[in-house]
Amino acid sequence: MENKKVLITDTILRDAHQSHAATRMRFDEMEPVLPLLDEIGFYSLEAWGGATFDSCLRFLNEDPWDRLRNLKKHLKKTPIQMLLRGQNLLGYRHYADDVVDSFIDKSIENGVGIIRVFDALNDPRNLETSIKSIKKYGKDKCVCEAAISYTTSPVHTTEYFVNLAKQLESMGADNICIKDMANLLLPFTAYDVVSKLKKALKPDTKVHLHTHNTSGTGDMINLMAIQAGVDIVDCALSPLGNGTSNPATEPLVATLKGTPYDTGIDIEQLLPLVKHFNQVAVRLEKDGHLNPKVRKIDINTLLYQVPGGMLSNLISQLKQAGQEDKLLDCLAEVPKVRKDCGYPPLVTPTSQIVGTQAVWNILLGRYKTITAQYKDLILGKYGALPGEKSKNVVDMCTKSGEEIISCRPADLIESEMQSLTEKVKADGFYEKPEDVLSYALFPEVSTNYFKWRKAQKVGIDKDLADNPNRVYPV
Repeated sequence: MENKKVLITDTILRDAHQSHAATRMRFDEMEPVLPLLDEIGFYSLEAWGGATFDSCLRFLNEDPWDRLRNLKKHLKKTPIQMLLRGQNLLGYRHYADDVVDSFIDKSIENGVGIIRVFDALNDPRNLETSIKSIKKYGKDKCVCEAAISYTTSPVHTTEYFVNLAKQLESMGADNICIKDMANLLLPFTAYDVVSKLKKALKPDTKVHLHTHNTSGTGDMINLMAIQAGVDIVDCALSPLGNGTSNPATEPLVATLKGTPYDTGIDIEQLLPLVKHFNQVAVRLEKDGHLNPKVRKIDINTLLYQVPGGMLSNLISQLKQAGQEDKLLDCLAEVPKVRKDCGYPPLVTPTSQIVGTQAVWNILLGRYKTITAQYKDLILGKYGALPGEKSKNVVDMCTKSGEEIISCRPADLIESEMQSLTEKVKADGFYEKPEDVLSYALFPEVSTNYFKWRKAQKVGIDKDLADNPNRVYPV
């Protein structure tokens, strides 16, 4: 058998604690072991993007740009990888092209070496600007990894994913990632998809697999993908691995040791890291951020195709309505609502949009109330939906004269950077260009952070400077 060294991206600094502990790991909990992480020989360390940006500003009183720069100071050998939601960046709406371009410019300038970019609907148009900007500013500094949001439906065949991958490659992607965020990919399907991708793509295009272990299949998925020729897999060091997180790193390293797929990683070097992050996990659990339930296998993901975060949202909405006994009805309604809007993958933001509409359908009657977000999804404001939409639902969403758009949604957004810069400067918060980007993504949250930052520096009130949960005067 030909030697095929498997590369590992470890997610302990981002997706692992996002999946297990609401992204609450602090930089001071990462810093002591960054030099050791840098020496392990990982393909990359996923350490930025996703929910880290929001969480830093909202909960941890950290500037996410400072975190990135500080990570880069310590990670001199191993590329820092980030997750980007295409035209949504790290926020929850589509942003103008100039905001996307500037955000990617500053991300690479401050230390990002690999950008994994995806779109919730797999609409390549929503990735155009991101990919162009990564190639423009990245050159020899940053890898463009375009991701396929994996899901299952009558529309989402292996052929669909292969064709999408070829399209993303032709747009400039260096790597193609299979992003199985809900752990719906099954082991033999993984073998089939990876085999066909490797045949269809250029020899130097790496295939990178990202899955979770929510339903307990993650290790088997990785192993079958490795046998099919996958180049890179995502894992998380065991203190925050498995369950709703990614499959654990150490078992895979041990499994491949001495085989043609040997990762080259010394498992003895991982032990101090495991010890360190075990203590971090204890702190996260003590502070109420890490629920032991997230470490357990939950087969409901496969039965209902509902990701863990979406399931918790459904339960929360029903609890607020005093209708917790309707959970099974809502779970049964989700695939119907998803079919009606053309089978979007259930990932942020479509998972929340479909889930909320399913709850309203059960509580008030089918489509008696249609949420603004679900209507926008039907009207094409998030991008092109993969499958055919229900005519009845389309009629309900357009009865007041609304039109379905067919253009790229961002084509309807005027440039934003100049007005945003003027706003941040006028408010007295501008210290660096990155502040404008923080404000663009999270206006209220970043404003509160800027006020706290100013209070600290000016020293107008010790209580104000020390308390991150207050709303601060300018």
